[in-house]
Amino acid sequence: MTYCVGMMLEKGLVLMSDTRTNSGVDNISTFRKMFHWEVPGERIITLMTAGNLATTQAVISQLEERNKAPDQRQNSLLEAPTMFQVAVEVGRLLRATIQSSQAGNGMEGEGRFTASMILAGQIKGMQPRMFMLYPEGNFIEASWDTPFFQIGETKYGRPILLRGYESDMDFEDAVKLLMVSFDSTLKANLSVGMPLDLMVIARDSFVPLHEKRIDKDDPYFLSISSRWGDSLKEAVHALPDYRFEA
Repeated sequence: MTYCVGMMLEKGLVLMSDTRTNSGVDNISTFRKMFHWEVPGERIITLMTAGNLATTQAVISQLEERNKAPDQRQNSLLEAPTMFQVAVEVGRLLRATIQSSQAGNGMEGEGRFTASMILAGQIKGMQPRMFMLYPEGNFIEASWDTPFFQIGETKYGRPILLRGYESDMDFEDAVKLLMVSFDSTLKANLSVGMPLDLMVIARDSFVPLHEKRIDKDDPYFLSISSRWGDSLKEAVHALPDYRFEA
């Protein structure tokens, strides 16, 4: 399992993913789930993945092949005219990869090879946009009514985002909020694990404003985890006392 979050702010986009992949408790590995491509001054595109690892790696490898050289850029993310068209192409590729894997293993209709993705970025002259792509290849777009997407193990970190998100918050506060969301998920589910990958994309910059891998010994993350736990306990004690009626 995994946990990835994409958040849309007035200032830009904030993205975070874990790196744990497991096939049982005795087979745990670390794989990157966040990938990005950029043309400085023109576009930046980021993709986060969850689901079957072979499926997501196949999709990423095909995208890399398309993007790596000008003469091989048929349906390249670096040439699509809009982020919507990027989402269409990635969705088509995801669906085709899943169908090919299922057919090759005689497993049509089964869900073993499924995956989902969060696509985010901006092309010059247009607004930053973010999409959630489903295994069938269709997708939905983020809006100010639905300003963040989660894929993977979503339930433990979602209440934090619902209560803490504000569209006009600073990047620093957004990162803090995501760290609390991930800390809550890490505490509750062993299938999500460190290190975490973080990317901040400022509106109209087309290169990452901030990019970092956060490992288990990161002093800031440890501080957030500890102080959030202490703050929760203090908040519970500060609530009105419950009285048993005689």
